[in-house]
Amino acid sequence: MAELSGLAAVVTGGGSGIGLATARLLAERGANVAVLDRKPGAEFIALTADVTDDASVRLAVDTAADRLGGIDIVVNNAGVGAIGTVADNADDEWHRVFDVNVMGIVRVTRAALPYLRASGHAAVVNTCSVAAIAGLPQRALYSATKGAVLSLTLAMAADHIHDGIRVNCVNPGTADTPWVGRLLDQAADPAAERAALERRQPMGRLVTAYEVAAGIAYLASPLAASVTGTALAIDGGMAGLRIRPRA
Repeated sequence: MAELSGLAAVVTGGGSGIGLATARLLAERGANVAVLDRKPGAEFIALTADVTDDASVRLAVDTAADRLGGIDIVVNNAGVGAIGTVADNADDEWHRVFDVNVMGIVRVTRAALPYLRASGHAAVVNTCSVAAIAGLPQRALYSATKGAVLSLTLAMAADHIHDGIRVNCVNPGTADTPWVGRLLDQAADPAAERAALERRQPMGRLVTAYEVAAGIAYLASPLAASVTGTALAIDGGMAGLRIRPRA
């Protein structure tokens, strides 16, 4: 499929995991892709950027627009995780995670707005999480940031609908990514912890990075021309289903 042919896409956090899978899929479907990451790798137009630094973001976005000939699609995927209850992280950590997960979206989208407004097909897709709508244990800080991402997505969709910019987000369940792998490595029994995460999802397995990328690619494409202000669940049924345990 080449429904993204000729479109220019910027993917943050595109050096690994969901971001890398998304960049590859967008390119497969015809888009010209720039990746913004602290370690962007060598694929695509690779630009080093830190989403917590506004000057870094503006320089990278302007460079991407110059090299791509504009920007039609922004995928705000850069993010960090956090573990613990509301009492387990100090103020500095709360500020740090919000700075990446929420303010990172603000900085990148703000820098890209002039280019998106000039596009004939403008789409922003934010990586949110099932944690935005489901109470998960030991995820207070992370969940708070993703709740903010969900609200921000809806507000941005309303603000920019008359600019011709669609804004949506994806809500993945627990995905099989390098970050989850590092989390599992910290557990006393990684195999048991992985099995517990798999059982938590009704389909009985982790979501793949490619499955999340496919949802992002759909929301970014002309196929979703009437879709804005939507959160697409890619969670194996985790948020919406209440099924009996397997015998």
